[in-house]
Formats: sequence, C-alpha cells, structure tokens
Amino acid sequence: MTSVETLSSGPLFGLPLPDLWFGLIFVIFGTFLFLDGFDFGVGVLFATREDAEEREQFLAAIGPFWDGNEVWLVVFGGALFAAFPSVYANLFSRQYLLMFAILGALILRGLAPEMYEQRHDERWQRWWGRAFVGGSLATPLFLGMFTANWLLGSTTLVTLPGVLVGLTVVALTVVDGVAFLRLKTRGDVRADLQSDGYRALAAYLVLVVLSLVGIYLVAPGLRATMRSPLVLGLVVLTLAFAAVYALTTHRDRYYLAFVAAAGLVFGLVAVVATLLHPSIDPAAGLTVEAAVVPTLMLNLMSIGAALLLPLVAVYFVVLYSAFSGPIEAGESY
Repeated sequence: MTSVETLSSGPLFGLPLPDLWFGLIFVIFGTFLFLDGFDFGVGVLFATREDAEEREQFLAAIGPFWDGNEVWLVVFGGALFAAFPSVYANLFSRQYLLMFAILGALILRGLAPEMYEQRHDERWQRWWGRAFVGGSLATPLFLGMFTANWLLGSTTLVTLPGVLVGLTVVALTVVDGVAFLRLKTRGDVRADLQSDGYRALAAYLVLVVLSLVGIYLVAPGLRATMRSPLVLGLVVLTLAFAAVYALTTHRDRYYLAFVAAAGLVFGLVAVVATLLHPSIDPAAGLTVEAAVVPTLMLNLMSIGAALLLPLVAVYFVVLYSAFSGPIEAGESY
C-alpha cells in the first residue's frame, strides 16, 4: 500500500477520530473561555473600582496576555472548519449576527485599554473605561447565547435559555477574573477582591441552575441525557470545584483558587459537549459521524494537530512564566 492508501483505509491506529476531534474542539473552546475569561472578568471588575491606581493595576495584570488568549478562539474556529466544515458553515451562517456581535465586542474590549492610556483626561478615560467594561460584559454574554443556540438548535438569536446561559458565562468569567487578579495583586486590592469572588460564585451557581432548568423545559429531547449519570456526575463535580474555590479563596490559597476556577470553566463546557453529543448540529440534524471530513483528511489533520498543538502549549507556558508574579507598584498597562 502507498502512504495515501494507508491513510485512506481507516483512522490512525484504529482511534475514534471523529469523537476525538469533537472532544478536542470543546477542549479548545474551554481553553479560550478560561484564559480569555479572566480578561473579561477583569474588565467587569474594572467597573467596580474608582481609584486610578487600582484600575491601572487591573489593566497591567492582563496587558501581556489578552491578545494571546484570543488566539484560542481562532483555533476553535479553525478546528471546527477543518474537521466539520458543514457544521461551521451552517452554524455561523445561522448565527452570523451573534458572531458579528461577538467580534465587535472583542474589538471594543481590545481597543478600549489602548485608547484609555493615550490621554490622561478624566472625560476621555471615563468614556473608554466604560467601553472596556461594555466589551468585557458583552463578549461572554454573546458567547453564552451562541453556545445555547448551538446546543438547542435554535434559529432564533435571542431566547430565554440563551440569555440565561449568557449571564451564567458572564458570572463565570468574573469568578475567573477574581482568581486571576488575586494572583497578580497585593495588599488591600487583593483582600477586597475576596468578597467579589464570593458574590460572583453565588451568582454563577444560581444562574447555572436556572440555565439547566430552562434547557430542561424547552428541550424535551435533552431531558434523558440531563438525567444521565455522566451529566449528574459533572454537576456534582462542578459543585465540588465551587466548594474548593470558596475554601481556597477564604484561606488565600491563590493558585488553588485559580485551578478551581479552571475546573468550573471546563466543567461547564463538558456539560454542554455531553448534552450535544452524538449530535454536533441539532438544527441541521447532523451527527459527529455524518459531519466529519473524509478519512484521509481527518488522518492528515490529526497528524498536524499532534505536532502543532504541543508547540502552541509550550508558547503559552513560556508566556505565562515570563510574566508570572504579582504586579509591582508603579507598573501600568
């Protein structure tokens, strides 16, 4: 057999590549939501601070990271297009207004801090500060709505479950943002953030329950899956991560609280992926097996991903190592 015939004859090593790519796509999405999520959370928390020095600390904390974190959204879109092109086309065409809204909010969130620093004029900074907060709030809200619409196969842009999931994601990013800022700040700022973390966690838990109830009521086809041991186990695991987050926040175990925040993010994404599988595009009636690209292309992409994704991971390890530790006095964006 030639190498092309070998790669066309079946999946590499007999692996269930369609399901693995489905899982990989949601791992990438969870990575984006976790890493860029703390940027969004910092933006929301920015609105709670009036002191100019504290605001500068918040901006300096995310300054080296936010544009790199957004790369994972591009990787998510690229992976979805590469492995499931019909889903990419159907999903993004149905939700194109939400996609433009997400991109617009991301642009505003990225532009606002740059403009904020250009002039030390009170009116100028007040306006761009509000733009920063608005972009940081709108992006996770629209992302949550997009995810709920995908899961439910909704062709309507604004739905009650979508809004609930959007608000849930906003609260989760604030939980994430508090955990990150407590790693990056010192003194009174770090201490004051503790209560913000408790409030955000409480809001997240209430909203995630309301979201699950809303999905249960409007999607009869998902009810059996929602009662399955796997989904119930993920819900229990989420509660465990929430308890760890609250406890470690109280005891000032900053790194453990950050890990617990990651667990909350990936737990929520895992629930969505579990509810969706084996479908990948409910609105079009497409399953993972039906939507995946031919075997040859899938094998080639799997080899490429196995080579490239570790390099991306190493880059982010180096990036976060280079800018580790709290923000020092006088540092600015």
